[in-house]
Amino acid sequence: MKITLKLEELGLFIFGIYLFNELDYTWWWFLVLILVPDLSMIGYAFGNKTGAFLYNLFHHRAIALMVYLAGIYFSNHLIQLAGIILFAHSSMDRMMGYGLKYESGFKFTHLGKIGKN
Repeated sequence: MKITLKLEELGLFIFGIYLFNELDYTWWWFLVLILVPDLSMIGYAFGNKTGAFLYNLFHHRAIALMVYLAGIYFSNHLIQLAGIILFAHSSMDRMMGYGLKYESGFKFTHLGKIGKN
């Protein structure tokens, strides 16, 4: 099942790349911006609860889709880009085993514990 989930996330990541390609931005923007959502980890400097909240806010695909759809609604390519980056990044993270965080700590995710036991 783990391989199936990773393949699904790969497909969603590729879909994010496709959506990015539909916008009029050069490819280097994707490479520069793809790791920006990880800045949300700074929330962990204020404790696990704040860290988990901020991390999950920037890694939740439903929020990414709402941002993207808001960009379509307002005909704003920058907002669409933000939604695509959030979407593609969260898919990339989940493909590598990093899930949404629990308040008990950064290593505890909805996909299981990160790291060696």
